[in-house]
Amino acid sequence: MEKRAQIPVNLPVADPLHSYWHIPKSPLANLIEPEPDQEDQKYDYAIIGSGISGTVIAYNLLKSHPSARIVMLEAREACGGATGRNGGHTKAASYRSYLQHKADLGKEEALKIARLEYNNIVETHQLAKDLGVDCENQKCDTVDAIYDQETFENGKKAIEALRIDATEKEREEGGMAWYKIYAAEEAMARFHLDDKNRNPEVDEDEPLAGAFEYMAGRVNAYRLATGILKICVQKGLRLCTTTPVNEVRSSTKTGAGAPKYDVQTPHSIISTDSVIFATNGYTPYLLSPFQGLIVPLRGQITAQRPGKATTLPSPLRTTYSFIYKSGYEYMIPRPLPEGGQHIVIGGGLLRQPEGAASEYGTVDDSTLVDSISKYLCGSLVGYFGRENWGETDDEGGDRIVQEWTGIMGETADGRPFVGEVPGKPGQFMSAGFNGHGMVLCLKSAEALVEIIGGVKPEDIDWFPQSFLVTEDRIKNSSFHGRASAHAPETGRRSVEIEAS
Repeated sequence: MEKRAQIPVNLPVADPLHSYWHIPKSPLANLIEPEPDQEDQKYDYAIIGSGISGTVIAYNLLKSHPSARIVMLEAREACGGATGRNGGHTKAASYRSYLQHKADLGKEEALKIARLEYNNIVETHQLAKDLGVDCENQKCDTVDAIYDQETFENGKKAIEALRIDATEKEREEGGMAWYKIYAAEEAMARFHLDDKNRNPEVDEDEPLAGAFEYMAGRVNAYRLATGILKICVQKGLRLCTTTPVNEVRSSTKTGAGAPKYDVQTPHSIISTDSVIFATNGYTPYLLSPFQGLIVPLRGQITAQRPGKATTLPSPLRTTYSFIYKSGYEYMIPRPLPEGGQHIVIGGGLLRQPEGAASEYGTVDDSTLVDSISKYLCGSLVGYFGRENWGETDDEGGDRIVQEWTGIMGETADGRPFVGEVPGKPGQFMSAGFNGHGMVLCLKSAEALVEIIGGVKPEDIDWFPQSFLVTEDRIKNSSFHGRASAHAPETGRRSVEIEAS
């Protein structure tokens, strides 16, 4: 796996698969603002990346510094990366990592991470509401359907440990530590599940062991990010799409008020006092010390339609994850304006030979993996059963509405890198979200803007110190695989895969 982690990271490819969420495209999708009239014009901040991280960083900077000159540079269309390609799920599943975080980092830091994830969900949905962004914004419950008895039993232990450590208020319904536990038969009735996973691509016998219900949400992340981006542009943000950054270097300008950095694009050289990397899996292309520390991972997603005879309520009341011994899938219902629903489900990596090792280290989101397509195609009828799914034999070819891929940014310890880049004053980053960005990016952006404003990271008492960029963390990181994939609540760490 370390060999895959060392594959040089390149710019985003120019011809990605079309994302399901990009219909319709934002008016900002292909916006390149005119070059400034003054050759010596400089910016206070240059943000690289226009996903949820870059957009919320810009939003917070403009809130705290309304007159700041900010430019945002995006290699492809606006929100053309992971945010515009994800599963639309605002779901923390904090119990799954809580015991590992507690063992590695201590109880207080583990609680701080769980609270940040919860608050990120709540505040993401509230921000969309407050700003009036039309983005299918829905806070709702979620269910983890568990297809392995050991994982179910250990999940119950992890939930109990989190509940014991949490406050009484956090244990109340809808709180950070509120969970409901269901045995298999009750879960089948409540969540419309079959008694076992009947996906024809799965050889193992995987009976439903039980389920956990807790608070989460769903959102059209593309519309959310581009909606906030529109507000930022109205407040003065200069947005440049199809403008890849090739290099960031110390400025050649000298004298009073000279900028610190020159940001080189194919179109121009942009001078700025601060550079902010919101580049997730692509970060090592511009920050070489993070080669092997933030590793691209290609994920695959489908949107599917239930059968004409489906008995599933429309829309489904909750979002879902389907968790088995080696991995999981994640799923949301998407109500359609004309009635009915699409079901968006992604995952399947850990069903592949060698844990889909070939998907690490690639930034090519222009192709599909046939074996993952075949697996995901059978996933929903496998989990819900043919009767609930309501599909007849002649409907199989119409099941898939669209398939696409996206590039995540994986880190060795499963936590993002947030803060000032060591040895690079005026360079900041928020990246490496391990496919978990919708429950980390908003609060990470908030903390980063405080750091940019001069607040010492240790004085941001609500932000996990284990998320910060430090020289020691960079020095001691070694990537062996996806830390989040192997059911952390069982105590199993990521498995090193021998593949090149």
